[in-house]
Amino acid sequence: MTSNETAVKAAPATDDQYKITKSDLIKTSLNIGSLGMEFSWTYYKQMNIAFCLMLAKMLKKIYHDNPEGYRQALVRHLAFFNITVQFAPFVGGIALSMEERIARGEADPESVNEVKAALMGPLSGIGDAIFLSTLRVLAAGIGISLCQAGSWLGPIAFLAIYNIPGFWLRIWGIQKGYNLGVNFLEQATKSGLMEKVMKGIGIIGAMVIGSMTVSMFWATMPIPLGGGEDAATLQSILDGIMPGILGLGAFGLYYWLLSKKVNPSILIVGTMVLGVVGAYFGFLA
Repeated sequence: MTSNETAVKAAPATDDQYKITKSDLIKTSLNIGSLGMEFSWTYYKQMNIAFCLMLAKMLKKIYHDNPEGYRQALVRHLAFFNITVQFAPFVGGIALSMEERIARGEADPESVNEVKAALMGPLSGIGDAIFLSTLRVLAAGIGISLCQAGSWLGPIAFLAIYNIPGFWLRIWGIQKGYNLGVNFLEQATKSGLMEKVMKGIGIIGAMVIGSMTVSMFWATMPIPLGGGEDAATLQSILDGIMPGILGLGAFGLYYWLLSKKVNPSILIVGTMVLGVVGAYFGFLA
């Protein structure tokens, strides 16, 4: 073969180039999807677009020889998703590990969203308590104190105290989630441990949802019953039966309507209209 006939041949593709590496996971935990979980937040499916964007490049690597599988994976991860943002990469790591099993035909495609749904509530309860209720308040307190003392370190202290643990959790979490998914889920399923874990997570999730129905519901029914200064209101009677019963009833109604496939947008608009009408006529406050 002459020099004119010599051609440069590309190196043959190997399976190793499609393996997800530690570097891949770290980049995923810090990409625009991971850091932008609330940039494309919607009332309908909340963080689903950002979560899908966070995993998209790795999904393409997993399904490098299966375009239809890649498309289906993207559709799967456009399902509803909402979590304390610092925990999103941890769930993403588990999802990537499960997607590898799905690509090999070793797992049901729907199982990945079932696991995501089971993890969202408990991890959000833990994450909100740590980052929003504790760490953010602590960081703000220290930052404000420094500012009041005339120090320019106030804003820097706030950002450092709040963000350094969060970024560490993102990087560590996605690696831990991926390793747990690879090495733990199969064994846990066979031994029955996964069933116990999911049951425990479900209980914690129910507790979190129960607390949210009280802490995130602000409407009352100040309808007077009887006359005089000592007349009771409908709200006081309901509170006497069970504090928070109005929020629980609203939660039950919304849950039932969603189970009947009522569009969430209709529920949002309906809630706004009911609030305005109720405040105007005095049966809601």
